[in-house]
Amino acid sequence: MSRSHVLVFDHGTTSIRACIMDANGIIVARSQQNFEQLYPQPGWVEHRPQELWDITLQVAQAALQEAGLRWENLAVAGLTNQRETVILWDSQTGEPVYNAIVWQCRRTAEFCETLKRQGHGPMIQEKTGLVIDAYFSASKIRWILQNVPQAQQLLSARRLLFGTVDTYILWKLTGGQCHVTDVTNASRTMVFNIHQRVWDSDLLNLFEIPAAILPKVVGSSEQIGMIDPRFTEGVTVPLAGIVGDQQAALHGQKCWLPGTAKSTYGTGAFLVMNTGQTPVDSSEGLLTTLGTDANGKPAYALEGAIFFAGAALEWLNKKLDAFAHVREIDALAQSIPHNEGVYLVPAFAGLGAPYWDSDARGAVLGITQDTGKAHLVRAALESMAYQTQAVLAAMQSEAGLTMERLRVDGGVTRSDFLMQFLADILNVPVERTDDAELTAKGAGYLAGLAVGFWPNPEAIQALPEPVQRFEPRMSAQERERLLADWQQCVDRVLSKPKS
Repeated sequence: MSRSHVLVFDHGTTSIRACIMDANGIIVARSQQNFEQLYPQPGWVEHRPQELWDITLQVAQAALQEAGLRWENLAVAGLTNQRETVILWDSQTGEPVYNAIVWQCRRTAEFCETLKRQGHGPMIQEKTGLVIDAYFSASKIRWILQNVPQAQQLLSARRLLFGTVDTYILWKLTGGQCHVTDVTNASRTMVFNIHQRVWDSDLLNLFEIPAAILPKVVGSSEQIGMIDPRFTEGVTVPLAGIVGDQQAALHGQKCWLPGTAKSTYGTGAFLVMNTGQTPVDSSEGLLTTLGTDANGKPAYALEGAIFFAGAALEWLNKKLDAFAHVREIDALAQSIPHNEGVYLVPAFAGLGAPYWDSDARGAVLGITQDTGKAHLVRAALESMAYQTQAVLAAMQSEAGLTMERLRVDGGVTRSDFLMQFLADILNVPVERTDDAELTAKGAGYLAGLAVGFWPNPEAIQALPEPVQRFEPRMSAQERERLLADWQQCVDRVLSKPKS
């Protein structure tokens, strides 16, 4: 069994998983722990970095125990992560200067609006492929630098480091030896030039971010170091396969060719299309970003980010007690014959693509005396499909590509109701794999390629992959009516017309 498996750390927005894969690409063990979400003010979201680190080792050990393996049985370890989330820490002590500011956090929205008014949008989009928004890392880094006195003290002492979650965890895993990120995570910071593949001095100056705190940028399928043997019973385990979660899912879904696409449904939803070696500039609120090709080398992609997908169900569960367990959602949704005119627009912290309206707020529309929890659950599920359709329509138009099918993954895809409704609203087949761990698998494939665990992409392509296919069956008339009603609801919550 020596060196027979791959370990993947999957750092999500609400939980951390460790998954162990065998040479057939099968997840043989997993361990997961949730962590606390902090909301110090309305619209602010934070995590405790120390908690993220503590759980990392705990879930790895638990997964190894479940699989009956030891560290010496691992060929390599990879990592995939929630993107854009910002951590700054002391390079000598490893202590964070502030909590992690999460990608969902809107505290810098006003500053971002100022940048837009000053006319910086075209330059930023040209260099980074991104629209100006508090979602990305740059304004969060600036906020910590300007609002946390310890950050400036450490900066003066040349002891301050910045990283997204991947960088921080890798620094900890290697005992402070590796301060790195990969091209996919770097491309989400809003200070990385995706064409030249370097940190951009103009953008660093604009956001007042010193280059000295930034990590080295490496490839997504590249060995970057070893896990500190203090954590691995003295065994040397290589680290490779570093990739942002949505690009990891794109790779795990084997969307390696231009025109192939996937959508991942977790806390948010992310539709990503591979466009190959040609970046597609968007005027429809989509993002041009860096993903990977079959060999793990950088390739361009178009992405539409939907801020709230599964989080809408979490809101119904925790705040309104609409259901006791996620297993109940399909039965509730199907307990009524149709939505009966009830729509949920989950703009709890603004709307993402293709609207990018940070001031939009959520609404439930069409309520009558007969409206109950079944309507709300169904409306939350349907909202994911409507939002996906808006992104997909823009994506196909801008890329000049017609998508023949959509590959999906993520925890929410366990809902058969959502899968069928998604196929109906998109009017394309939806393919769901039986494996909900495609994000972890993508990072695992990239890690394995880096160390020769799999000799080439063809070996990965040949791995077994059961797929369930949902065919569209809704009439065109019904689809158009639902989409028109949904658009009217979105128009009601927008703070400004879509440009």
